[in-house]
Amino acid sequence: MHIPVYRLRRLVVILALCSSAGTVHAQSDSPFVVDAGVGFDISINGNINSGAIGQLQGQTAAILPNPYGDVYGTGLLLRFGGGYVLADEVSELRGVFTYQSADANLVRLGDLGPSSLYGQYADYKTLSLDFGYRRYVPLGDGKVRLYGEGTVGIAFIEEIDVLLAAPQANIVFDQTDFYDQTAAFTLGVSVGVLFPVADKVDLTAQLGLRRVSGQADVDQFEGTGLDDINDDSARLTFPVVMGVRFRF
Repeated sequence: MHIPVYRLRRLVVILALCSSAGTVHAQSDSPFVVDAGVGFDISINGNINSGAIGQLQGQTAAILPNPYGDVYGTGLLLRFGGGYVLADEVSELRGVFTYQSADANLVRLGDLGPSSLYGQYADYKTLSLDFGYRRYVPLGDGKVRLYGEGTVGIAFIEEIDVLLAAPQANIVFDQTDFYDQTAAFTLGVSVGVLFPVADKVDLTAQLGLRRVSGQADVDQFEGTGLDDINDDSARLTFPVVMGVRFRF
């Protein structure tokens, strides 16, 4: 797994800024909490395009399936949200915004006539809102706590275009609308650990599984035999997140 250096630098800066905010203290015992986090979203399965055989600009096209992981690698995610701690002090209702961004690699899509066919997808960008429930389990003296969390929500995925090229045939296709802007459903489960670092400030580390439903395909391939190339785009990922939690 290759993680660009600039993303690691960004991760260090964000965590440093969040930690420095820990010197701010609240004076009341409010049930509300606010947290922020940064991490990586590792693709487990799901294809940005499926395999198909058909015709494209009068030539036979054989398209290979391309997983999200091959096209987008490991994407960066940023989270900001809050929660309401219930009276039992081990249960929390949560609402979280998550922004994800991943740069696309140039990939080989398959063959077009005698030439290999390549595709350059647009970047993958989403903004989601998830609601969930978190349950804490104190360890030892109760300062360090494990937790489990379940969420459901909706992710707004930006339109994804793709630029196609068949070098041996000397053909370059105009930027192609591959997926329309989509509102997809999300479902996630996570486990993590929370430990205090200052008065009313905790650090969190969590990992889990997250499923995002398929994107809205377009009908530009209708009648070409390639109709099914983008109709099965749901994905499953493995998010790993570090964060800071502020209690009021």
